Amino acid sequence: QVQLVESGGGLVQTGGSLRLSCAASGRSFSAYVMGWFRQAPGKGREFVAGVNWSGGTTYYADSVRGRFTISRDNAKNTVYLQMSSLKPEDTAVYYCAADRGIVTRSPRGYAYWGQGTQVTVSS
Repeated sequence: QVQLVESGGGLVQTGGSLRLSCAASGRSFSAYVMGWFRQAPGKGREFVAGVNWSGGTTYYADSVRGRFTISRDNAKNTVYLQMSSLKPEDTAVYYCAADRGIVTRSPRGYAYWGQGTQVTVSS
C-alpha cells in the first residue's frame, strides 16, 4: 500500500505558476505509476498528467500540454506537477493517484488517492 499527501495548492492570478507536490509513504514508490487528476465543482474527475515508474515517460491532457510538467523523484518518494500560464479554467481540486499498473487516463485505473489540494486561479 501507499499513502499520498498533496501540497502546494493555493490562490494565484491568471498567468501565474504553482508547483504541486505529492509525497508518498509506504514501500516501493518506484513500483507505482503516478497520475494527477482534477475535479472542478459539478464536474467529474479528469486526467491532467501521468508518469511511468522511472519518470522517463509522461502523458498530458490536451488542455494542459505545454503548460504543465509532471515529474517524480523516486529518492524522495515524491511526484510533482509544475503548473504555468494558469487559467481560470484550471481552478479545481487536484488529486494525485498511484497504481502498480500502467498509466491510464481513467480514474478507475488508480487504486490509491490523496486527499486533494485546492487550486484557484483568479481572473
